[in-house]
Amino acid sequence: MLKTYNKNPLSYTEQVNHLKAKGMIIHNHAWAETVLSKYGYYRLSAYWHPYRIYIDGQITDHFRSGTYLEKVVQIYEFDTELRLHIFSAIEVIETFLRTKITYFMAHQYGAFGVYCEGNFHPKFNHKVFIKNCDKEVERSKDTFIQHFEQNYKGYPHIPIWMLTEVLSLGSLSFLYHGLENNQKLNKEDKKAISQHFNIHHEKLADWLHILTYVRNVCAHHGRLWNRELAIKAKSDKDENWQSPITPTNKRIFYVLLILKTMLRPTGFDAEWCSQMNTILKPILKDEHWRMAMGFPNHWENHPVWSL
Repeated sequence: MLKTYNKNPLSYTEQVNHLKAKGMIIHNHAWAETVLSKYGYYRLSAYWHPYRIYIDGQITDHFRSGTYLEKVVQIYEFDTELRLHIFSAIEVIETFLRTKITYFMAHQYGAFGVYCEGNFHPKFNHKVFIKNCDKEVERSKDTFIQHFEQNYKGYPHIPIWMLTEVLSLGSLSFLYHGLENNQKLNKEDKKAISQHFNIHHEKLADWLHILTYVRNVCAHHGRLWNRELAIKAKSDKDENWQSPITPTNKRIFYVLLILKTMLRPTGFDAEWCSQMNTILKPILKDEHWRMAMGFPNHWENHPVWSL
């Protein structure tokens, strides 16, 4: 039997009173209304969720003693800043990757070689890839595509250097995943690209999958700071990427290490990390938040982060 949903919308004043009734400490009622009108009650609820009381393993609607709305807002605004800074790093990495894939594919297989199934791994679903490419090209309004289609009407597809400009990170990751890497066949296409990041070709495929997921969270303004990653990295043999040096591969600190490593060849890693340190320090003074984000205690001296 369906449970009846009978919750009614509340005014901002009613929302503030509702939070107070549940144990949230709010000193300035007017400020609280402004905050709720700016960010939204339901959106902020994800950030006060960790403060809710558990009884016999069941979460309740009431807040722990000492729960301040100001702290919840601080976490929310921190998460926004964190997300934007992570997004900026992914943008740089995506551009670098796009350039390396384009250059390699164009010189190895020609302007239209990406459309030839034989240039990819035999198990790669090339038809699905091309179908996705066609959709992304069709959605694009870029003038360079319109110019090509008007002037080269006999060609069913655009050249690789145009195609990669309109492909999403997910599609670029899919393309890379489909490349052949067989030393016996003297065809190490993945390696030809991964060497620019100075990481193993299998690790690059894994990390691109993770960054695509994180980018999508950022693009949809999702909560990121204490999220348990739905896609986590494969085990790494390097002890610097293992517990206890790196506590877990399920939290955002692991992603930050990936970003730091992949930014290095672009030359943006030092400046980006310095800015990220400034964002992180106020929050990471709290051990509880460090653990929630997968940070070790002495995170600033982490061998990967401090490199």
